Amino acid sequence: MNTFKAFLIAITFASGLFFTSCEKDEKVAKPVIAIQELGKGDSHGNDHIAIVGSDLHIEVDVVAEGKIDRIQVRIHPEGEHHEEGEHEEWEIDTTYTKFSGLKNTTFHEHLDIAFEAEPGEYHFDFIVTDMEGNQSSAEADLVIQLPDDAIAPVISISTSPTNNQVFGNGQTISISGLVSDDKALGGMYIGLVRVDQKLTDGEVDATNTITILHTHDFNSPTAHNFSASITVGAAQDNNITPQNITGNIAWQSANYYIVVKCVDVFGGNWSLSSHYPVVLN
Repeated sequence: MNTFKAFLIAITFASGLFFTSCEKDEKVAKPVIAIQELGKGDSHGNDHIAIVGSDLHIEVDVVAEGKIDRIQVRIHPEGEHHEEGEHEEWEIDTTYTKFSGLKNTTFHEHLDIAFEAEPGEYHFDFIVTDMEGNQSSAEADLVIQLPDDAIAPVISISTSPTNNQVFGNGQTISISGLVSDDKALGGMYIGLVRVDQKLTDGEVDATNTITILHTHDFNSPTAHNFSASITVGAAQDNNITPQNITGNIAWQSANYYIVVKCVDVFGGNWSLSSHYPVVLN
């Protein structure tokens, strides 16, 4: 009897070890990823196209038996797989932890495509790591394009000299206003032009004009309040790199006018203000 009991105990113990071992051998399945939509932010479609200066719409279904720890999204030029800190071109590398602890979720985010992004072919990587250390990834091709832009910037002048206002040596000529664009501003130039030069507005630039303002830095991509001035008789102008006011742009007693020029980023569309005549004496 004692021998039989000992046999039963041995069998029970061995069975317990077997089932415990089986439980330990069971592995948690890796996360399952399904990219549903990847495309232009305004279309909510799956065209795999992003527009510079706009946003990329991403929708991905994730099922993670081991619960989500983190999600990483990478966008990089096709063929480039730099280590972190070695990126030479524009790319996105973002980690999300707000889904941590969930067994399943629909990842729905919009990522901004910077104005610095070069148009071309890119690679999209979506990587999920669960709390068990398992990792799965999904990838897709992505094309980044420039937007269509046929609309020129708008120039609004708020303050300027009065018509044919006279300025003497040491006095300040000023103009202010707002430039705006439906997509993105590219640059603006304000020149003090001598009338007898007979320049067309297209010819006016820093090489033949006293520069009151020249900039590519704006308050926002689509709108910029400007205030520009220059002192009559100043030794240098206000070009991005100030240049000496000598030679063909040297100060003279003559009739001048101020003109504001502005260009957008994508279409190369120029806008021109009216002429604001002044007299230097």
